[in-house]
Amino acid sequence: MSSILQILNGDSTLYGFEHTALDGDILVWREVLSEGPLTENIESAAFWQQRAEWITKTFDETPDGYDQAVMHELQKINQPYNEINLWFEFDLHCQINLLGVMMLLSQQTDSTERAIYLICPDSYPGKPDFRGMGELTGAELEYLYDNIRVQLSGYDFDLAAEAWDVYITNDIITLKNWLATDRFWANMTALKPALQAHLQRLEVNAIGLNYIEQKLIDIYYSGITDKAAIYNEFWRTEKIYGIGDKQLDVYWDELKDKALI
Repeated sequence: MSSILQILNGDSTLYGFEHTALDGDILVWREVLSEGPLTENIESAAFWQQRAEWITKTFDETPDGYDQAVMHELQKINQPYNEINLWFEFDLHCQINLLGVMMLLSQQTDSTERAIYLICPDSYPGKPDFRGMGELTGAELEYLYDNIRVQLSGYDFDLAAEAWDVYITNDIITLKNWLATDRFWANMTALKPALQAHLQRLEVNAIGLNYIEQKLIDIYYSGITDKAAIYNEFWRTEKIYGIGDKQLDVYWDELKDKALI
């Protein structure tokens, strides 16, 4: 076993990463904690049982498939790595997954006992429409490693714990008040805009639609009626959410059930 663990947020980054010269074992994080039910104790069996039930019901995944894709990978976190690198992006999907990983790590060990680093790009030189590390080559990922990697401190973990507690409440007032409080964001600078996007998702308008649902409706009635084209238009302006086809399908199906499209 290597002394280094590289935690990648999803399979999209894996291909490029396999073409780097960076050392370490790889853990691919395949959960979507920005969607579905959450409880506080992410280390508990009940937490992951609830997640498995929701994922298998919502995304047509099998229990065995979830166990292999998610739980088998998570076992690597329990190993005594000296260094852990977290590769997570700026969007809501990545930031909530990042909080989940940090909660797991903080519950297992004191963050000062091993070096934990974050690589969290919100842009890339020469890529004006940068949407994520899945579009980068091995050399480009090495560039990020060499230029933006930061070591997370105890303060970063305390901030993440606060944010996690606030996020899982799904309470608009609690989140608004937390975001309105002046604080030092340290190495978690992508967290505030991501949670602001989540606040938009919690709030509903006069006809009971949240920001994502209303955005899909607006695109549809602008004359773009093909689902794939609607999704592409959504991603063009709303990359802060970082959600893919399967996640958007959940919102799309709800709109269909309401006979709004």
